[in-house]
Amino acid sequence: MRLTLIRPSIGRPNPGTFETAAIEPLQLGVVAALTPPHWEVRLYDDRVEPIPFDEPTDLVALTLETFTAKRAYQIATAYRARGVTVVMGGMHPTLLPDEVAAHADAVYVGDAEQHWGELLSDVERGRLKRLYRGEPTIPQLGTFPRRDLFKGKKYLPLSLVQFSRGCPYRCAFCAPSTYFDGRHRTRAIDAVIREIAENNLKIVLFVDDNFTADRAAAKDLMRELVPLKIIWGSQASVEMIRDRELMRLMADSGCFGHVVGIESTDRENLVTMNKKQNLSGGLGAVAEAFGEYGMTLWAALTVGHDNDTPDSIARLVDRCVEARFAYAAVNMLCPYPATPLYERLKAEGRLLYDGKWWLHSEYHFNAAAFVPRRMTADELTLACRKGWTTFYSPTNIARRVLTWDTLRRHPLRIGLHLFYNYILRKDFLLTDGMPFADPLS
Repeated sequence: MRLTLIRPSIGRPNPGTFETAAIEPLQLGVVAALTPPHWEVRLYDDRVEPIPFDEPTDLVALTLETFTAKRAYQIATAYRARGVTVVMGGMHPTLLPDEVAAHADAVYVGDAEQHWGELLSDVERGRLKRLYRGEPTIPQLGTFPRRDLFKGKKYLPLSLVQFSRGCPYRCAFCAPSTYFDGRHRTRAIDAVIREIAENNLKIVLFVDDNFTADRAAAKDLMRELVPLKIIWGSQASVEMIRDRELMRLMADSGCFGHVVGIESTDRENLVTMNKKQNLSGGLGAVAEAFGEYGMTLWAALTVGHDNDTPDSIARLVDRCVEARFAYAAVNMLCPYPATPLYERLKAEGRLLYDGKWWLHSEYHFNAAAFVPRRMTADELTLACRKGWTTFYSPTNIARRVLTWDTLRRHPLRIGLHLFYNYILRKDFLLTDGMPFADPLS
């Protein structure tokens, strides 16, 4: 039996081109590891390579998020027209299984570990069900991802590993919070350490939604990471800076930095988005704490909240520049389906593109999908674009290198800093305004 795993792209920066900043699709490596050995598994990543639609296969499985749904449906249509069975799983099918069911022969809701083997057995017997539902569980259940499937593909030079899934916080705009229903689960620490050591991984990105949600478990893991002498990063909650033992263990275990959900500095915005953990402290305290321990910080911002204006967004970005954060993502506030934010905007009649912006022919990447409270949708789109180009201007990139002690204490990181700033700037300029799916398909 032959299984084809596919990671769809959002779209094409230019006709016939591929992404330059893609990372390994870890979730498909896990699905491959859960697949019985009598299945021949192939993986194609639509972001970095063409899909061979005419290659013989018995089953196609796609993992999709809301941004990739339109392209996933396009891919599924091409395979089903060839008589190939298609199953879809991931974040978007879990949030909107009925929509996805119209484009697939089966939908897998939730975590794959519980019923993936059952689904494959049903395919072999010709008894595939329309819906499979896995509950949130401990990640990977004793299996290691099939990393051999990533070889030869043009991914960024780092390896993805998962320690935990989910987050206990319930931010109103967060799709993972809705997906995992506010639950958080960690893998056995010895399994994580064995996965890193046996695969000889050197630069690791933990893909956790909130690496420090369980501080005791995170500390135990980091103590075991110290002898491995790896370089690693993840994403975590801003409140970690108040735990000095946690911060010291991060630095000692090789952490180069974190993505931190700063989101906003406006108190009213933070209350509305239910980001209560960010209400104490400020950007200066976060920057100082990371600098003290020699770590870099990637500030994740969301703009378009009810108290935002073009001027306030510009000031927020300027403050991030002044704080000399290594990186910042000036993300458009996005109404992901089934989230509290989506339901509120829908009830208030503020959603654009008939509510399903991810499928609408006129929607483009990095455009506002709703009517903001204190500006127009076009003004929000422009303010977000200006935020990106300001933070990643050549002048500001150079200023961060020349004035930040953290980078000067670690000369190797200067090269990494310049490389990733260049990649992020280039990627934004390529994808800004990009239509979803592939216009040539």
